[in-house]
Amino acid sequence: MNRLAAENLHVRLGAKRVLDGVAAHFAPGQVTAIIGPNGAGKSTLLSCLAGLRAPDQGVVKLDDDTVLSLPARQRAQRIGFLPQMPEIAWAVDVRTLVGLGRTPYIGARGLSAGDDEAVARALSVTNTTELSHRNVMTLSGGERARVLIARALAGEPQWLLADEPLTGLDPGFQLDAAELFRALAHDDKRGIIITLHDLHMALRMADRVIVLAAGQVLADGEPINALASNILHQAYGVETKLTVGAHGPVIEILNRRIK
Repeated sequence: MNRLAAENLHVRLGAKRVLDGVAAHFAPGQVTAIIGPNGAGKSTLLSCLAGLRAPDQGVVKLDDDTVLSLPARQRAQRIGFLPQMPEIAWAVDVRTLVGLGRTPYIGARGLSAGDDEAVARALSVTNTTELSHRNVMTLSGGERARVLIARALAGEPQWLLADEPLTGLDPGFQLDAAELFRALAHDDKRGIIITLHDLHMALRMADRVIVLAAGQVLADGEPINALASNILHQAYGVETKLTVGAHGPVIEILNRRIK
């Protein structure tokens, strides 16, 4: 089955309703992009889906299990989480850092042959094998982003949740990362859920888009429908136009509109 579902999620931070009755069901084999203005609840929703935050009301389920009822080790084996702007605390080599993704599996004797193989696969799929012996502190932003994705993939999770994974990357690395996420979903049949600010990248890379605003779901469906001009006007207060470019549809932001 391998289904992930948010059911009637409510989260409050002080007097603010960050999530207000959010419901969404996710299936493997798709890239789902969660978009919305600042403060819409995107990161909070992702944290709840990963089991890192308990909602005030509602539940997140992975198949028949409540995510928060799963032991932390088992949850980490099934759901990989890539936080926004993750910190790297130690000046270790890339292979050692990626090997930390095997933490949920490591026994008393350290990395096994199977763990080493999983690390090698993660390095290979992210095209970072040649960086294995580099000090992580010497990497460029794009290289570091790929290495951090490799660390998450080393745990071989069924689900990969990434919070703003394209932020700070130049256009070339954004395209590389988008292609990688699509391959992980379509070829490996993983469930990929990412938060994004870039509307064009959401349109280009996602199979499904969820639009959040004020903690509620405004739209949930195929990108070309979820990113329709009336939805974006409600969410962002902007006027947009969908045009056809050389590589498919493009969202053109025309001007600011008062809601």
